[in-house]
Amino acid sequence: MTVTADDLDAALTTVADALGPAVGADWTVPAGLLDWDCRHTADHLGDTLLSYAAQLVARPADRYVRFMAAAERDATAAELLEFAATAGRILALVVRATSAHARAFHPSGTADPEGFVAMGCAELLLHGDDIARGLGMALDPPRPLCARVVARLFPDVAAGLADVDPWVALHWCTGRAELPDRARRGRWQWRGAPIGG
Repeated sequence: MTVTADDLDAALTTVADALGPAVGADWTVPAGLLDWDCRHTADHLGDTLLSYAAQLVARPADRYVRFMAAAERDATAAELLEFAATAGRILALVVRATSAHARAFHPSGTADPEGFVAMGCAELLLHGDDIARGLGMALDPPRPLCARVVARLFPDVAAGLADVDPWVALHWCTGRAELPDRARRGRWQWRGAPIGG
C-alpha cells in the first residue's frame, strides 16, 4: 500500500475541516494529552512538515537541514492553522517533484519521498487530533488513508492489526491507545526508510 502526496492532501483537508470552525476558541489549552498547548502543537506541525520538505530538497545523508520554522508569536489560531497547512502543501509539492529514488536523513531510517509523506500524514492526523481533543472536538480521518500510513510506517505490526479500525491502529502504533488484546506501546518508532531497502 503506497502513501502519496494525494494522501497528504487528504490529511490536510481532514485537519482543516475539523479545526477551521474552532479558530475562535482558546488555543492556549493543552492539546489532548500532550504537554504542549494547541498553539505550540500547530506550530510544531508547520516546522515538522517544512523540515520534511527541506530534507527532500537538500537530501543530507546524516543530519537535518539546520533551521527552525515558526509562526510569529502573535499569530492567531487561524494563522497557525494556515502555517501548518501551507507547510503541508509545500511538502506535497516537493514530494510530487522528487524522484521516488531520492533519499534523505531521518532518525527512523534514511527515508524516501513516500516515507516523508507518510510521516507527514501521521504528524498531521495525530497532532490534528491532539488539537481537536484539546478543543473538545474529534478528528475523523478517512480509514483507507490511516491504513496506508500504518502499513508504510509500521510494517512490523501492520499485518496483525488488519482487524482493528485503522485510525485506532495508528493511535496504538504511536503509543496513544490500548487495544483489548494489546497494552499501550511504551516505546515505538516508525519506519521512514523504504520497505524492502
